Amino acid sequence: MRARYTMLERLGGGGQAEVFKGVAETLQGFRKSVAIKRVLPNLATNPRFVAMFLDEARLSLFLQHANVVQVFDVTKAPDGAYLLIMEYVDGCDLKAAIEREAQRGRLIDPRLAVYIIVESCKGLHYAHTLEHPETGQPLHIVHRDVSPPNIMLSKNGEVKIVDFGLAKANSQVEQTDQGVVKGKFSYLSPEAAWGLEVDARTDVFAIGIILWEMLSGRRLFYGDTAYATVELVREARVPSLTALNPNIDAELDGIVRTALARDPAQRFQSAADVGDALAHYLFAREWKVTSRDVANLVRDGRVAAARSGSTRLSLIDALVADERAQMLADVAAEL
Repeated sequence: MRARYTMLERLGGGGQAEVFKGVAETLQGFRKSVAIKRVLPNLATNPRFVAMFLDEARLSLFLQHANVVQVFDVTKAPDGAYLLIMEYVDGCDLKAAIEREAQRGRLIDPRLAVYIIVESCKGLHYAHTLEHPETGQPLHIVHRDVSPPNIMLSKNGEVKIVDFGLAKANSQVEQTDQGVVKGKFSYLSPEAAWGLEVDARTDVFAIGIILWEMLSGRRLFYGDTAYATVELVREARVPSLTALNPNIDAELDGIVRTALARDPAQRFQSAADVGDALAHYLFAREWKVTSRDVANLVRDGRVAAARSGSTRLSLIDALVADERAQMLADVAAEL
């Protein structure tokens, strides 16, 4: 029986879509909190964009994993707008957590940072190795936009990858134009920055960037302009973590450097390989890190936000690519 969806509160929006907290309700009175991604009206009449949106919906419906935000349904509103109905994650994204710790003058604990990446790798490897449920053929999914806003942390300590909207799979009708750079520029891989074909190793590179930034407290690839950022990614020069943070030893620095190898052949070949290396690093030191530590990070951030009188942490920022359209236009103009 089809549910009825009601939008309650706008959570965020960008150039292509906006996201609301909502409620799914059936005739039996069952109610469930959901996130609703709504295509902006001016794009709903664009056949090419609608086709891409439906591709995203089809792909997302295949994904069912504890470390991936689940998509429940795709439908149309009475006004004709397309809606993507998703799991509502009560918590914050990793970007908000990093910024909250920075406001306190500190980094996320390195052990917790490693644990968050291990959990993220589980979701990514699942997507990378997913097979079509009917044909059994590999889908070859690549997220292509792994970044701190796209890693959600729940108040229960869950870590979830969100927004496979840029993902490319063989089942998609609308293929990525050859040579077009997609994704947030600071978290591109070198091959993506050159507009070359990408695979799971491009997500491995992005995961390496995120971990490097959490451990150093700095941005790795961040230029004055979008084009300058792309050039930094292409060069892929990675400063030593041990030189920037004396609490980071050579072994962890080496793991991160392997994830950030400029040549994909020299990188970890899968997200599972990254996760295994980091899990071994934690276990070898007998460091206990669990979902409870993630929950405490989210809770502490909420308490700090409440005390400071600031707005609550963003919950679904990752579900909308706020700057994607403008950033792509900027780079196209500069190139």
